[in-house]
Amino acid sequence: MANLNELAEAIIKGKAPVAKELTEQAIAEGVSPQEILNDGLVAGMSVVGQKFKANEFYVPEVLIAARAMQGAMQTLKPALAETGAQPIGRVVIGTVQGDLHDIGKNLVAMMLEGAGFEIYDLGVDVTPEKFLEEAMMSGATIVGMSALLTTTMPAMEKTIQHIREQADGEGIKVMIGGAPVTEEFANKIGADGYAPDAASAVDVAKTLVAA
Repeated sequence: MANLNELAEAIIKGKAPVAKELTEQAIAEGVSPQEILNDGLVAGMSVVGQKFKANEFYVPEVLIAARAMQGAMQTLKPALAETGAQPIGRVVIGTVQGDLHDIGKNLVAMMLEGAGFEIYDLGVDVTPEKFLEEAMMSGATIVGMSALLTTTMPAMEKTIQHIREQADGEGIKVMIGGAPVTEEFANKIGADGYAPDAASAVDVAKTLVAA
């Protein structure tokens, strides 16, 4: 019988082949895809997030765990789609215009996916227009922006203004993060949320979805 605790453990330890195999096994045994997602993948990534916040895990461990989760997720997605299961929210994410750094952004995207969000990753150097266009097309309620350079931080304000100026942009919440970004800056430019790290980003996104 597939053990979802073992699956969560495989995610925490970053054992991608084991996580994939246990996911396949659980599907074959008729465990509901939603249960596999929540009690296996999300449960595992949740522990990873807690360990990251407590400085027990660092970026490399989180990336390895997230890759294991993504591999298992690819196996699970078709089964989840068949059940019509809805994600807890949709997030458009990207690094702002002029900035080509993506490690932090990738980490946040993986953590959010591991928490049950549907992610639309636009990559790096994303224009304000592209953020809004993708959010409108995908039906995302959250736009997540990252910047690693102080010189590209103004692009965050520009993007927020663009989203807010469009009447259709109502209902889209914006969260920001990145090494030079502070909560004070987030408040100043009118962001709805700020996360200092990838694990906190999951909590912020959940709060925004519930708001």
